[in-house]
Amino acid sequence: MALKNRAIILAAGSSTRMGSQKMLLPFGSSTILETVIQNILRSSVDSVTVVLGANQHEILRIIQPLPVEVCINENHLSGMLSSVICGFNALPDDTGTALVFLGDQPGISPKVTDRVIEAYNQSLHGIVIPISNHRRGHPLLVDFKYKREIVRLDLEKGLRALMHHFPEDVLEVEVDDAGILMDIDTPEDYSNAKKTV
Repeated sequence: MALKNRAIILAAGSSTRMGSQKMLLPFGSSTILETVIQNILRSSVDSVTVVLGANQHEILRIIQPLPVEVCINENHLSGMLSSVICGFNALPDDTGTALVFLGDQPGISPKVTDRVIEAYNQSLHGIVIPISNHRRGHPLLVDFKYKREIVRLDLEKGLRALMHHFPEDVLEVEVDDAGILMDIDTPEDYSNAKKTV
């Protein structure tokens, strides 16, 4: 059985700092979330699962035409790790790796995603993180062997705790793309991001 590289997009938050649901804000010719999805679909990832929570019905209407799976995180108010766990639990058994994306990072190019997958294939590391200007970004690639550890992590400590538990299995990959660091939390972030389209 050939193992698959599958994407999880975290899009369950309520966008409190933005003041409106940021996943649905216009970005280029579509919305922020649609742009994230389209960028991933243009990479070598085998499937995309979008984790929804707040405003799920409005977001579903927008992304329904796209070839993605959806996981509803009823526990999304517990923080981002709860969405990661929801996404991992939704993936089938033929998953080799899960690449975790944020739904508000439309600047991650397909080339970066493919570079992270390539680094995983070339190394023996189970956790691969792209870095730009010495800062870690997304997508974070995690070997599916860590699923049990992830679902047992402390919700307050988040996914970073996995890297603290297995530092010897972490590989940082330099990418020449600041898009891996740019997320959209505030109206100012949104205004700056639109200038890059």
